[in-house]
Amino acid sequence: MSSDFPFSSSEMLAADEGAGGAGSNTPPFMTVSELSQRLKVTVESAFDFVRIRAEISRPTRAASGHLYFTLKDDRNTLDAVCWKTVAGNLGVQPEEGLEVIVTGKLTIYGGRSKYQIVVQQMEVAGEGALLKQLEERRRRLASEGLFDAERKKPIPRMPTVIGVVTSPTGAVIRDILHRLTDRFGVHVLVWGTLVQGQGAAAKVAAAIRGFDAMPAGGPLPRPDLLIVARGGGSLEDLWSFNEEEVVRAVADCSIPLISAIGHETDTTLIDFASDQRAPTPTAAAEMAVPVRAELMARLGEVDARMTRAVASRLEQAGQLVRMAARGLMDPGEMVERRGQAIDLAVSGLNRVVDRKLSDAALRLSDLGSRLRPPERRIAEVSAQLGNFEGRLSQIIDHKLNLQQAALDQAGRLLAANSFERVLDRGFALVSDENGRTVKRAAEAPEGAKVTLRFADASRTAQLDPDGKPPKGPSARSGPRTSARPKSDETGQDSLF
Repeated sequence: MSSDFPFSSSEMLAADEGAGGAGSNTPPFMTVSELSQRLKVTVESAFDFVRIRAEISRPTRAASGHLYFTLKDDRNTLDAVCWKTVAGNLGVQPEEGLEVIVTGKLTIYGGRSKYQIVVQQMEVAGEGALLKQLEERRRRLASEGLFDAERKKPIPRMPTVIGVVTSPTGAVIRDILHRLTDRFGVHVLVWGTLVQGQGAAAKVAAAIRGFDAMPAGGPLPRPDLLIVARGGGSLEDLWSFNEEEVVRAVADCSIPLISAIGHETDTTLIDFASDQRAPTPTAAAEMAVPVRAELMARLGEVDARMTRAVASRLEQAGQLVRMAARGLMDPGEMVERRGQAIDLAVSGLNRVVDRKLSDAALRLSDLGSRLRPPERRIAEVSAQLGNFEGRLSQIIDHKLNLQQAALDQAGRLLAANSFERVLDRGFALVSDENGRTVKRAAEAPEGAKVTLRFADASRTAQLDPDGKPPKGPSARSGPRTSARPKSDETGQDSLF
């Protein structure tokens, strides 16, 4: 018997005795389950720890939570299973075509008579495979519209509350707080979380969704802006921010979000889904708030511009008022302009007469030179011209006299209608304490104080100081029915 046969000689003897008794030549036998169990023990004891580099094919997650997939190379395949208790803690989730290095143990599944590997750990085989997985994931998420520019929200210019998702013990949070304090003091809420390793992606996504779920009027103020930040590192270190659950949490967040992962050369998938990408965490703080000194300088400049604008508008309004005042004329100036118009008309009339006379003289001279009339004709024409000139002078004088008479009449009418002229004739103007003119006795109560304005001055008086007003037509209200008095010599009706 070969030494590598899995059964010992004592076991063979016991089996032989069980089959045909002592000294029997009947070959030993076992049940299928016994053989399967012995093979399982042999394989698991010989291959209890193996590391395999292979490509994943046909990954499937069962309803129970277990993962089933196939590991293959260019010639062979190996079935693999990852139990539910381990699947949630894998550093890399299995995807079709992903090249990985798995660690586990071989076992035999007797129900199918096949061997398989029970996976305990999984990692990507090299950075090239990670980049390939990253590019395929980026294309898939981009096809869903998670990176579209239309989804991005504007960053607020003056946020009052800023939420920061990062490690609470790293240098990143200190740099962000220091820069925010230097530029413009705001209220900062820090949601501390893992940013690397197992479970980091789930915690980062939970922090983002937690900030987004905060109510506006809750015990803590709802942030106006979120910053998701982490320091630099390798592709594996930053892989949590490439996970699909983190990218979807960023894309679904209703609060404007700035991603600041790694250094300027580092790029993660949340940079495509965020509303704005910052090259470093410190740059994210600079994007979030303005510099207080620069803002104060801008406010001062705006205030100066507003002051200059208001002064300019006031100056323009003053100019308009002055222009309007120049456009208004008093009655004296209007009379003077009318007189100036008359002077211009008379001057124009004189010029026309002179021109007519000159033209007539020229025509007469021309006729005289051609006809050579006798001396009597010349004398008659001269007499006619003299008569014409006299009549023309009379017409002009008459027109001027009429204009002067009309002007004098207007002046007399203006003076006659002035109430001061009425006061000169002995009348008085009665007004109450509020300055309103009292036209009838009923308009002033008994004992009212009134002001009497005479031609030369005003006096104060009290109506009916001794008691009731006298009875008579003057004490009754309503229109007067007495006959109209005759007018005086000037044509003005009497006020008595």
